[in-house]
Amino acid sequence: MTLTLEPPVLPMTLTPHGVVLVRGTRVPIETLITAFLQGDTPEEMAQNFPTVSVADAYAVIAYYLQHQTAVERYLEERGQRRAKVQDRVEAQQQLHGLRARLLARQAEHETPR
Repeated sequence: MTLTLEPPVLPMTLTPHGVVLVRGTRVPIETLITAFLQGDTPEEMAQNFPTVSVADAYAVIAYYLQHQTAVERYLEERGQRRAKVQDRVEAQQQLHGLRARLLARQAEHETPR
């Protein structure tokens, strides 16, 4: 019997918003890469994310290891975008001074009349 060698198909897809997901799931690759860097095995990843197969987890990790510089650059860019969105949301919500306002309101209600 002869083994036919075929290039593997990457189990990743790029969304219109520039997010790389595990194909057929809503799991971003940074979730698996973060788990890998924290010591999780592909089997544990598949157990924690049932839509991700063990084979796909291995393939994402293999891609990361083979393209580490590019993937880490992508992860850094995603982190920067996430921080900008969080800053914008917090600015819109006027969270500055929220704790002080809540404590003042609580004290107001606890004061005997």
